[in-house]
Amino acid sequence: MDAPILSDKSQFPTDEVVFSHLGKSKALWDSLFQYFAREHPDFTQEWRYYNDGKRWLMKVQHKKKTVFWLSILEGSFRTTFYIHEKAKQMIEGSTISEELKDQFRGKSFGKLRGVTVVYNSKKDVQFAKELIGIRLSIK
Repeated sequence: MDAPILSDKSQFPTDEVVFSHLGKSKALWDSLFQYFAREHPDFTQEWRYYNDGKRWLMKVQHKKKTVFWLSILEGSFRTTFYIHEKAKQMIEGSTISEELKDQFRGKSFGKLRGVTVVYNSKKDVQFAKELIGIRLSIK
């Protein structure tokens, strides 16, 4: 399920291209993006091709702050949040899954810690909403 998707630099990830890979997780995609439109209309989204990973990624930003990175999987999609270690108490007190908390507790990139949500159920959208709130609250 983690095979490289959207790895052709010449094929921009239009909605049609993206949706052809999402399968049943399209409803989760719709739920997440409807949430943005309703609660965070100032978020911007930009697809870019990254040579280091040889794939297209969507960067979602609030003003100049990157909220998360999104990539497409066959049958799903994932978002990766890089959250400052000073959010530790918020992460530990949140209702995100233990698996996501363990990711935060794990490897760090300087003072940032990565948390990746793979979308398989409605709970994953709820976890993402909570992580968005945490990410936006950290200065």
